[in-house]
Amino acid sequence: MNAVNHLFQDEDVAIEENLIRVSSNSAFTNQEQTNQVFSEKWGEVNKEEEDVEKMIDMQLKWYLKLYGFSSNDDLAAFLCRQNVILDAGCGLGYKAAWFATLAPDSTVIGMDFSEAAILAANRYKHIKNLFFVRGDIANTPLKKGSIGYVSCDQVIHHTEKPAETFKHLASLLAPGGELACYVYAKKALPRELVDDYFREYSKKLTHQQLWELSEQLTELGKNLTKLKASFHCPDIPALGIKGGEYDVQRFLYWNFLKCFWREDSSDKLSVATNFDWYAPSNAARYSLEEFNQWGIDNKLEKVFSHSEEACHTGRFKKK
Repeated sequence: MNAVNHLFQDEDVAIEENLIRVSSNSAFTNQEQTNQVFSEKWGEVNKEEEDVEKMIDMQLKWYLKLYGFSSNDDLAAFLCRQNVILDAGCGLGYKAAWFATLAPDSTVIGMDFSEAAILAANRYKHIKNLFFVRGDIANTPLKKGSIGYVSCDQVIHHTEKPAETFKHLASLLAPGGELACYVYAKKALPRELVDDYFREYSKKLTHQQLWELSEQLTELGKNLTKLKASFHCPDIPALGIKGGEYDVQRFLYWNFLKCFWREDSSDKLSVATNFDWYAPSNAARYSLEEFNQWGIDNKLEKVFSHSEEACHTGRFKKK
């Protein structure tokens, strides 16, 4: 265990096999609600191994694209140069396990504020260079300047103050280290307004009602997709709607209402994706300019950038 103890400010942290419990509660109401939502989401997803495997396969392929790695071998070559790797907001831990397998001589830490950290530790006990921490990625107990690669994928917008979380994660980087980060992208004005309304309204709903809403949105997405109808939309700059040829489901999805459904995924995973969007109180969205400013403010060099309708991603290097 000495391989990981020295990375913590308190080197006497208690390690239960491969799990370190730092904190499970937040002082912020929205963050506490968000943590509970993700504890429930990951608990539900974890029940179906076939769904987990489908999700992992899709997410790992997407990760390579999001952060500029051409292949598993390319990512492995990069990771093997890092002594310590942090998966900040690890969920079920599959990306942390991937990193640890690709870089067996590196120490990999997966950290999550929800109960997913416990599920991940149980799932990946067999990987000896991998440890999990239950705690707040916005205020980790890790030593500053100790991490070669920090990956914060699809998570930072769920923290209470994302820009401050980015600053904290940047402070963990060793000289020459990199921070890979994903933020939700701002979308068309009608979609932003509906998202804000739904997220505030959803605070009044029970988790059961949120799952029912997510099932309804999934069914809507499926039915719209099956129409197989498309049309041409003009540019509408005042609403932030980009012109072009649209499938009906995609047009409504990007511009008015998230109703996720994928034919190559299970209905349950699509429901979980819609739950993931509307249930958490914390889910900020950003323009590319706002995202890039975080790197500038923290004196980091952006070495890779990617944007699509859903997100902005980047790898930021400590000079």
